[in-house]
Amino acid sequence: MSEDVQRQSMPRKRNPIFVFLPLILFIILAAIFALQLASGRDESVIPSALLGKPAPNVSLPAVAGLMKDGQAVPGLDPSKFKGQVTLVNIFGSWCLPCRQEHPLLMKLAQDKRIVLTGLNYKDKPENAVGFLEDLGNPYGAIGADLNGRAAIEWGVYGVPETFLIGRDGIIAYKHVGPFSEETIRTDLMPAIEAALKSN
Repeated sequence: MSEDVQRQSMPRKRNPIFVFLPLILFIILAAIFALQLASGRDESVIPSALLGKPAPNVSLPAVAGLMKDGQAVPGLDPSKFKGQVTLVNIFGSWCLPCRQEHPLLMKLAQDKRIVLTGLNYKDKPENAVGFLEDLGNPYGAIGADLNGRAAIEWGVYGVPETFLIGRDGIIAYKHVGPFSEETIRTDLMPAIEAALKSN
């Protein structure tokens, strides 16, 4: 057997870096994950380009067939933000975290100092109606964002997300993800109190 044939039949040695590459990548990712956990940073507080700016001037039609106290629930009208403190909650009936936070929104709706408004994101009207009939409707108005374009204007990452709008129509606070009793007590309520005190 010639030397060339022997070389071809012998298995090639693999470069050791390629053997350990998956392990190295895993260690790097695990270290990043551990640092994120150890930082204690709240990932629900994502900076928004809209903070400190006027709420998007995007009107939305009402959710078809949605009634409350015998009246049709109106759509989203940004002109109504001025002169009152408004909480805009982006939700969908298909969103499990939205169901998780819904009882907390029902409690928030009892605070008559604020107006709770919904933006129903990429949802079928009949599903949204069923969701709110089953769990209760905390919203005074809900806009139907059937194609998701309004949510883009609001800079939404996903649902649920909630924006607090001051009496001046300026976005004062944003929360990403579902509220918990703790985040309402420690984050949202101080933001609401501050908004109520400002002009």
